[in-house]
Amino acid sequence: MINKDIEMTKDELNNQRLVKEAQDAVRKQQTRRHFIKESAMGFGGLALASLLQSCGLGNGTSPAAGDSFDAANPLTPKMPHFAGKAKSVIYLHMAGAPSQLELFDYKPELEKLNGLDCPPSLLEGKRFAFIRGVPKMLGPQAKFAQYGESGAWISDNLPHFSKIVDEVSFLKGCTTDQFNHAPAQLLVHTGGARLGRPSIGAWATYGLGTENQNLPGYVVLTSGGRFPDAGKSVWGSGFLPSVYQGVQCRSEGDPVLFVNNPDGIDYDLRRASINAINDVNEQQYQEYNDPEIVSRISQYEMAYNMQISVPEVMNINDEPQYIHDMYGTKPGKESFANNVLLARKLVEKGVRFIQLFDWGWDSHGTDSGTAIDLGFKNKCREVDKSMTALILDLKQRGLLEDTLVVWGGEFGRTPMLENRGGKPNPFIGRDHHVDAFTIWMAGGGIKKGYTYGETDEIGYSAISGRVTPFDVQATILNQLGFDHEKFTYTFQGRPFRLTDVEGHVIKDILA
Repeated sequence: MINKDIEMTKDELNNQRLVKEAQDAVRKQQTRRHFIKESAMGFGGLALASLLQSCGLGNGTSPAAGDSFDAANPLTPKMPHFAGKAKSVIYLHMAGAPSQLELFDYKPELEKLNGLDCPPSLLEGKRFAFIRGVPKMLGPQAKFAQYGESGAWISDNLPHFSKIVDEVSFLKGCTTDQFNHAPAQLLVHTGGARLGRPSIGAWATYGLGTENQNLPGYVVLTSGGRFPDAGKSVWGSGFLPSVYQGVQCRSEGDPVLFVNNPDGIDYDLRRASINAINDVNEQQYQEYNDPEIVSRISQYEMAYNMQISVPEVMNINDEPQYIHDMYGTKPGKESFANNVLLARKLVEKGVRFIQLFDWGWDSHGTDSGTAIDLGFKNKCREVDKSMTALILDLKQRGLLEDTLVVWGGEFGRTPMLENRGGKPNPFIGRDHHVDAFTIWMAGGGIKKGYTYGETDEIGYSAISGRVTPFDVQATILNQLGFDHEKFTYTFQGRPFRLTDVEGHVIKDILA
């Protein structure tokens, strides 16, 4: 009997403790005294927040951004700083860095040096990813010829692309300061070599919104069997609201995971479940007044709308046969060609920014797949026809004028043969190179048939028209209608921009 009384007393004490914890939790939420006590800076923090708010710095925007963040309608179309020439961007990134010396930058003098020891002047004070000791020079592993009225030099690795050189501008003096893939990719796409910054596509949709409220403003497509080395951070939203991050779609299987309803769930039931979830979100917003909750509500609505719109726009089966022949597409398979055709369809539907990442361009020569004369040529065959078709297709549909197409990697390749660890590789390859690579642009107010920049006689360094990733980013934003120096977002007390404290618009390539 005594043991039973003791046991009941323990239960009562436990119940009293639980009730007290619940009362304390309610008190902390409802009383100002507890709120101020628990605040990290108390009244000082409140005063600082008030000052920042009065200066336009307390929320997610700044006066320089030119537009306020509307949490309830984050993707509503917005006006840029000025009338841009481009409404949409298609960015084709060849992850791994293609060799400019086998594609666009013809160097007959390098051919004369093939097999000779690399001069010490090219090695002293330089850092390479894998080259050690004294490597051999490596001449061009492709045949070049001039094409079009512009006389652009193109290798035989790109027979289709050689026919449209008069539609593009080449940037042959591209440089970077990152020689490893992940930080170099982050620099190209986010303006910083470290994690945490928004991608250029997130900036574009933050600034412009999207013309189709049933589709994401920023879509990402991948091919090559792997993600870029920097992972999904290259299309992330960083410190921007999460609604602006890239939405990855697929060309094989469901275009977006779980876009279709499970068995036994119809659209009416899905609509009812979304309404119930958003009712809870609305109650939370009324209680906490957190704008991210409103963004969450809009994202649920977007997800519901995507269930209807995405399967239609991501279906290439209904395209006429001549389009499939033009692009080299194979419906139902993951491929760069399929993704390029999807990019054209997404532009037609008003998607603002489409990024294609094609993995497999890291041509070190450690095996046949990474050999300049084997695997690299195969990669060229995979992209040549479809990227050419994209330019021609956009042009014939009247879309190229206001669609900016960008093609390139994260850095270039060396004029020397890679000797990993000082020993010859089993196959022909080139190491990472930061002092020279090529990017090309087309459409969206870019000059046709133009080359800007030049490298030295062996393609080692840019000697004119040097540009950085910041310059390329500034130019892309300019074509969308933004002054990259004024297009900012305030985070942790200071205004950030995509180009950080650098970058100039490459005016020479503007039409």
